[in-house]
Amino acid sequence: MLLITLAWQENRVPRVKCMRKKIDPAEARAAVLAVQDWIRDPENHEKPGRTQLAAAVRLTARTLEDLAPGHSVEVRVPPFVAVQCIEGPRHTRGTPPNVVETDPLTWLRLVVGLVDLGSAEGVESSGTRAVEVGQWLPLISLPGI
Repeated sequence: MLLITLAWQENRVPRVKCMRKKIDPAEARAAVLAVQDWIRDPENHEKPGRTQLAAAVRLTARTLEDLAPGHSVEVRVPPFVAVQCIEGPRHTRGTPPNVVETDPLTWLRLVVGLVDLGSAEGVESSGTRAVEVGQWLPLISLPGI
């Protein structure tokens, strides 16, 4: 859900400013638990439906954004979400200098601590600040891990 407010500039031209509602950690955890069998063992469990997978990916990425606010690193999990996080120099145009990009399965395995950012296959990262994302992972613990 987005909350929209108008911010007036000096010349009285309205500028729309969107503020996203903070993610409920229980909601993010529930979304991950709904797909946990596939996260743990993707070879022997059916891939979740797009809606379930999208919810788990989006809620966890936005949880990271809430926990590590900032704009110096962009985390991308196509086709579902891209968020900016980690305090530091702000990125405004073009390709950000610090990027972490991965697929949904690898992202969720990072989120629950089955793999770490430094050794996970399928993670592309660039920029000196990208590694700082690893300091915020895992986000959610699964039973038995």
